[in-house]
Amino acid sequence: MTMSNKIVLGDNQYGKAEVRVVKVTRDTDRHQIEDLNVTSQLRGDFEAAHLKGDNAHVVATDTQKNTIYAFARAGVGSPEAFLLRLSEHFTSGFDWVTGGRWEAESYTWDRIQSHGSEHDHSFVRNGQDVRTAVVVRDGNTTHVISGLKDLTVLKTTQSGFVGYPRDKYTTLPETTDRILATDVSARWRYSTGLDHTATDFNKSYEDIKALLLEGFTENYSHALQQTLFDMGKKVLEAHGEVDEIKFSMPNKHHFLVDLSPFGLDNPNEVFFAADRPYGLIEATVQRENSGTAPAAWNGIAGFC
Repeated sequence: MTMSNKIVLGDNQYGKAEVRVVKVTRDTDRHQIEDLNVTSQLRGDFEAAHLKGDNAHVVATDTQKNTIYAFARAGVGSPEAFLLRLSEHFTSGFDWVTGGRWEAESYTWDRIQSHGSEHDHSFVRNGQDVRTAVVVRDGNTTHVISGLKDLTVLKTTQSGFVGYPRDKYTTLPETTDRILATDVSARWRYSTGLDHTATDFNKSYEDIKALLLEGFTENYSHALQQTLFDMGKKVLEAHGEVDEIKFSMPNKHHFLVDLSPFGLDNPNEVFFAADRPYGLIEATVQRENSGTAPAAWNGIAGFC
């Protein structure tokens, strides 16, 4: 096939990235806080802007930023619900905007314990994990992807690694009792047939996070790959509304320190925690014949 020399515009999107918004609800003396980092990207008919410098269809990124702040005035509710509201606004308010991608990170704040009780308006940042959400609108189809990242977990036993191929470059000793540690990044995609207005995304998130943690603790781990699959399977079995879940999980190696030069034994108690290099395990756990919905994942950096 002869390649054309004609230069044309391909896929494109634009918007305002990383809008930091903190919403404090003060309707009672006991305040509530919602803390988000929101990105808005529009897709549609923007050819004239690229080819002719005609901005008639360019909804300013500053306008998108202001819309995020204005919508926060009514509350967030859940990151997913907030992004769904934004997607509906932009696709229904501008004829040439046919879709887009809206993403958020959500940061949790816990109430400070003061004099034996939770304080009404003082908080401490909870650093256990970062909640993520993505809404992708493509014409009449809406994809919702929830997730989390930076969830660091570790178990001190019930893990090993044996039976792998060995060649002249292999130096790693086999072990049947090791520390298994990882930073869990996961995203799960809800079925496109889900009634978003009737879905409690906050409850679903808390339940799925608990299932992931529970799945990590269960069973002897012969490899991080096996543990990853067990965690994903546990989520899909409990949540029929989720079609697939993607994981990216580094193997945070803990190497046993040789204490023999100091006349000491080391019965699997003293380790060196190496931050790099590290094994990186990534996989999708999905329902058979559920489909992969590549449009939903388009634009998500890395595996998930």
